[in-house]
Amino acid sequence: MSGRLTPEIAALYARTALGHVAREYPNKLDHVMGGPGDAQGPRALHPIFFGSFDWHSCVHGWWTLFTVLRLYPDMPEADRIRALADDLFTPENVAAETAYLARPESRGFERPYGWGWLLMLAAELERHGDGRADLLRPLTLAFVKRYTDFLPLADYPVRVGTHYNTAFALRLALDYAEGAGDASLAALCRERALRWHSGDRDCPAWEPSQDEFLSPALMEAALMRRVMDRDAFLGWFDAFLPRLDRREPSTLFQPAGVSDRSDGKIAHLDGLNLSRAWCWREIAASLDPADPRRGIAIKAAETHLAAALPHVTGDYMGEHWLASFALLALLAGDLGD
Repeated sequence: MSGRLTPEIAALYARTALGHVAREYPNKLDHVMGGPGDAQGPRALHPIFFGSFDWHSCVHGWWTLFTVLRLYPDMPEADRIRALADDLFTPENVAAETAYLARPESRGFERPYGWGWLLMLAAELERHGDGRADLLRPLTLAFVKRYTDFLPLADYPVRVGTHYNTAFALRLALDYAEGAGDASLAALCRERALRWHSGDRDCPAWEPSQDEFLSPALMEAALMRRVMDRDAFLGWFDAFLPRLDRREPSTLFQPAGVSDRSDGKIAHLDGLNLSRAWCWREIAASLDPADPRRGIAIKAAETHLAAALPHVTGDYMGEHWLASFALLALLAGDLGD
């Protein structure tokens, strides 16, 4: 498959997402119950984001749909996307999603992975200019407040390669904050990233773990690329991965194997390969064309894409979320051809 997004790939991802964002079951809820009245099904709890196996996957399934719709507004699936969005993205449903967050039991709901994806969705809606960003704004601002309340309390980063990774959440929040002109949120994300990671040196890259879909090492580098100017980043990166010119740590250049794509946790490893490709492309875009590490990073991205792109669809345990990570990788960097 191509290393760039094509109309055909966009249409495939649109059809895939349309097949799951309104599919209520099977469903894995992140739901703390405060009493017997809270024992409700996904659609009753989340009238917009009830599909795609879990809340966060539904959110970034919609990000996938709106992203490909913006890039290919005349695609055959466009009318279906708009019709389903008109049906689900209503003021009443946004109010219900927002009210869910106000529950005392929801303080830790989807922290921080779902927070980041909701803001990424909001950032994408802003690019459309069709009023949906305004409609979603109460929910968007509720998640902005989640960040601004939590980050000052977060003395330490979370470096795992799963949903709790804080570098990923900050990276997505910065896309929203910069696009929306939220200087306060952007500054808070930068401050926390620098506090957590500016002194990191000689990363050992102990990865992958069995159920990771993010590279703790490369995700951190992709975040620091966003919070530092280019010269400062390159100095930091030289110290963070000092043997990159020798393709070390070697694990960062070897796509993860996936032994069983019907197992949702093992299928995470396809996502690891896609997210590594995304990070490698973003890192490469910051390196000088004469820097030999740039070619190494581009080749690593290509290798990981080749391992993962054929498996974005095919089994529901992967296809309910993998297209979003494929899009991140396919759209990343300005590397030329």
